[in-house]
Amino acid sequence: MPRPELEKKTVLTLGQKKARGEKIAAVTAYDFPTSRLASEAGIDLILVGDSLGMVLQGRANTLKVTMDEMVYHTSMVARAEPLSLVVSDLPYGSFHGSVEKSVENACRCIKEGGAEAVKLEGGGKRFRVIEALLDAEVPVLAHLGLTPQSVHALGGFKVQGKLREKAREIYQDALDLEKLGVFAIVLESIPQELGRKSSAALRIPTIGIGAGCGCDGQILVFQDLVGFTSLYLPKFVRQYADTRSLWLGALQRYVGDVQGGSFPSDSESYHLNLDIEEFFK
Repeated sequence: MPRPELEKKTVLTLGQKKARGEKIAAVTAYDFPTSRLASEAGIDLILVGDSLGMVLQGRANTLKVTMDEMVYHTSMVARAEPLSLVVSDLPYGSFHGSVEKSVENACRCIKEGGAEAVKLEGGGKRFRVIEALLDAEVPVLAHLGLTPQSVHALGGFKVQGKLREKAREIYQDALDLEKLGVFAIVLESIPQELGRKSSAALRIPTIGIGAGCGCDGQILVFQDLVGFTSLYLPKFVRQYADTRSLWLGALQRYVGDVQGGSFPSDSESYHLNLDIEEFFK
């Protein structure tokens, strides 16, 4: 039998890991090489996040990311054929209109992008859409707490669930989402006590990002965890490398070699088998 780490992860895999008491490791990816790396590292879930609007496009938030962009980046991630489960974000505006259009957009992520599930933000207001997606056989990863697409309504990227009423709303939404049939829930930027209580009450897994160690799994943005960013980092990010300095150093050495004439060397160049003047006679 193949080793578990060499088997293709599915939406069922995550639930099985929770049942066994095993933690889930998730990460964002937006392209082919990063997808390959994540798969080789044993990542359980790759999220093609609309965070690409900030990480790749340099925007202040995720709101201008389009469906076409999400399908494009998802297709690159899926093309790597990762063993990780591939989940595509539904961007802002793609599930806020009619239910029919929301299902159509989600199906684009599956049919054109090659995703195996979609993620969408929000609780009670999104239940009708989620029910329709599940009815269309589209697996759904829910997202509660700090929902970045609601940045203007929330007054910024702020921790959610510190007040009793909001904490109860998040907790009840999590219970209701499980009943609807989502396969997992992302909990973002909430007190760790709320993350732990919600995770303990659910049969489906929770995947935390700034929600404490009591969640069933964790997710980070790839560029954040490998240290390839100059953006502000939230307190929940742990950097496992400083690849920005590594890449910067390589580029600076390249510039120096080009300007100094040492690149390309003779061994890095192609040659004729005879003198150039003879060649042109």
